[in-house]
Amino acid sequence: MAGWKERCDRRICAAMMTHATRDIAFMKMHGLGNDFVVLDARVRPVDMTAALAQAIGDRHRGVGFDQLALIEPGPDGADARLVFYNSDGSTAGACGNATRCIARHLMDEAGLSEVVLVTERGRLMARDAGDGLTSVNMGQPQLRWDEVPLASEMDTLELPIDGGPTATGMGNPHCTFFVEDSESVDLEARGAEIEHHPLYPQRTNVQFASVIGPDHLRMRVWERGVGVTLASGSSSCATAVAAARRGLTGRRVSIDLDGGRIEIDWREDGVWMTGPTAHVFSGTFSSDWLEAVR
Repeated sequence: MAGWKERCDRRICAAMMTHATRDIAFMKMHGLGNDFVVLDARVRPVDMTAALAQAIGDRHRGVGFDQLALIEPGPDGADARLVFYNSDGSTAGACGNATRCIARHLMDEAGLSEVVLVTERGRLMARDAGDGLTSVNMGQPQLRWDEVPLASEMDTLELPIDGGPTATGMGNPHCTFFVEDSESVDLEARGAEIEHHPLYPQRTNVQFASVIGPDHLRMRVWERGVGVTLASGSSSCATAVAAARRGLTGRRVSIDLDGGRIEIDWREDGVWMTGPTAHVFSGTFSSDWLEAVR
């Protein structure tokens, strides 16, 4: 009898586990080629771990993404809270392009023209900018060394690193190099090296930007915990802020990334980012796959 009961208990547990893990829906989105897996956890909580995020981010055995985003219930009147993971399983405090994509999804879902989202950056306002574009206020840039953060007190405008880059915080740390020709930079080698520079205790996103016209930049991105990406919203904001601080541009710029163009406007109320979004497809994870990777 005991053996029969144990087998029944195992079947019941297996059935309960299958029910708990099946039909977890996701959306695949991108902003200028910066791609995301988005899980809606507003009604059904998702037990996300670093290992699961890594498995989903595997472009051969999972879905693949630059960042994963969880949509959670929003506190205090906000429409949603967003939590971000990098493809290496680490968390990210900000992800501008994913924020725009999710804002567009939530506005379309509810028939709204603006939404309020909460991230580690605080409360962010997002608006329909017309012509299929979405704008998000990414908040004020963090310009002090301890806000970025850096390892010790210094001027963030020009760091003591070869090339004299500028440090900026946008909810995550950034290191922006201004070069004559961003196309000629060995992005994989330099990006990986600078990401782990000892001046950045939390690692850093790395940008190489060139001025190609009045208030017009060309920029390439290495993302912390990800690698080379076609675009990055927070990196675009950081680069625009750095260019304005150094007198290379005004506070409103167009930035050409590998994935397309984004508009950044550093206003009194924060750094506004405007660009296109795309919902590529929706799907569900199979229970067998989830069980194998948990």
